[in-house]
Amino acid sequence: MAEQNEGSAAPRPVIVVRKRKGGHGGHHGGAWKVAYADFVTAMMALFIVLWLMGADKEVQQAVSAYFNNPAGPGKLTGTAAAGLGNAIEVPKEDMKRLAEKIQQALMTVPNFRNLKDHVEITITSDGLRIELLETEAGMFFESGRPVPTESGADLLGRLAGELGKLPNDVLIEGHTDSKPFSGNASYSNWELSTDRANSARRLMEANGLRPEQVAQVRGYGERQLRHPEDPEAPSNRRISVIVQYLTPPGGPDNQPVPEREGAPQKAKTEK
Repeated sequence: MAEQNEGSAAPRPVIVVRKRKGGHGGHHGGAWKVAYADFVTAMMALFIVLWLMGADKEVQQAVSAYFNNPAGPGKLTGTAAAGLGNAIEVPKEDMKRLAEKIQQALMTVPNFRNLKDHVEITITSDGLRIELLETEAGMFFESGRPVPTESGADLLGRLAGELGKLPNDVLIEGHTDSKPFSGNASYSNWELSTDRANSARRLMEANGLRPEQVAQVRGYGERQLRHPEDPEAPSNRRISVIVQYLTPPGGPDNQPVPEREGAPQKAKTEK
């Protein structure tokens, strides 16, 4: 009987279960990414602090003003200039740097090599004065008309793109020579100078100058000649764009005295 049972019992198979362990999976798989991100953030903050410690006082005050009141009124970069893209403040002691920046921008205008002798940038008591001096044939405006030439439109448009980045107010002036305007008894040098200044304003506002940035548009006719000794000289006909100081020289209580045309200029950029 025992032998019969032994013969009928089938052998049980042996099952072996093998478990393979993964590499570095599990609960700590992405922890190093968080730690690395924290490290990079800390290093960036350190570099910013080190840069601020080495920056001049004016930059430190500007950054401080921005974080104290990013959208409020003020005269520091980051307050009054907030929302103007890459706007920069131009204090009175830094007009020379702005003159160089504008001159570099104007050099990108097509045919500027032929125009540069008729563009003058000076620093005056009113601010940075940019003057477009006419030729006998009419380089920037058609002769006897308030219509910009192609060269004049290109230059005024490029200038507007640069000035539109600033928080400073802008004045636009029109001037003529002493030759009486002919062809229309009701239209004189007064109307021509004013219409040219206003035409320049419209063109510049269409190319980056903010409307609220224009403080005044003036037409002087032949009352402020550039060359009083030669009242009919073509360069007496000109458009002047003045970038005003944010703070007048001498402080807010000392308003600048308009500089007499033809008087020696304080500074002049290289052409």
